[in-house]
Amino acid sequence: MRLLLIEDEVRLAASLKRGLSSDGFAVEVAGDGKTGLWMAQEMDFDVIVLDLMLPGMSGFSVCRQLRADGVWTPILVLTAKTGEFDEIESLDVGADDYLTKPFSYPVLLARIRSLLRRGVRERPTILEAGGLRLDPASRSCGRGETPIDLTPREFDLLEFLMRYPGQVVNKLEILNHVWDPEYDGNSNVVEVYIGYLRRKVDRPFGTETIVTVPGSGYRLVDHVR
Repeated sequence: MRLLLIEDEVRLAASLKRGLSSDGFAVEVAGDGKTGLWMAQEMDFDVIVLDLMLPGMSGFSVCRQLRADGVWTPILVLTAKTGEFDEIESLDVGADDYLTKPFSYPVLLARIRSLLRRGVRERPTILEAGGLRLDPASRSCGRGETPIDLTPREFDLLEFLMRYPGQVVNKLEILNHVWDPEYDGNSNVVEVYIGYLRRKVDRPFGTETIVTVPGSGYRLVDHVR
């Protein structure tokens, strides 16, 4: 079985490679998100073990891009973060399982074997909310019969909002999941892109799907206003 480990903690990666190799896996290691993404796209693996907090490109982005490219290799996410949003987001962007650090090696091995027994899963369900329709696999969006052309960043932002219809998400959550946990630019970039989205998905149709909640963040309503 071929396994891709995308993990930037050198000691942990070396330890996991030794253990997994002794348990019969052919292990390849990538130390950053961009390298891991390239390897997962260009090579065939039976399972991917993916850390969320990676240099260059977050695990969220790696997973999202792989699924958008039609790569359905089972993915087990590893993370030191314990927030509920992170677990939900990991599964929603296409991960198959989630394990919080620190973890025991036997549990990791059992989770990997469980994923292998399940095999490759089907593409995710198309998201629909507030009259919008979004397909994460084909990276397409539309309202009714009208297609809506979005930039990659606009698409990722709308996808994040559509995965939590009716819920308020704040700027920090958006920056962590749509941009990157290491993003250190101006947080007002979120307002700018919310404006871009409204001009494409709401105003041409006379609707108000993306709502600002003063002092809290943004909410995508699941009904047309």
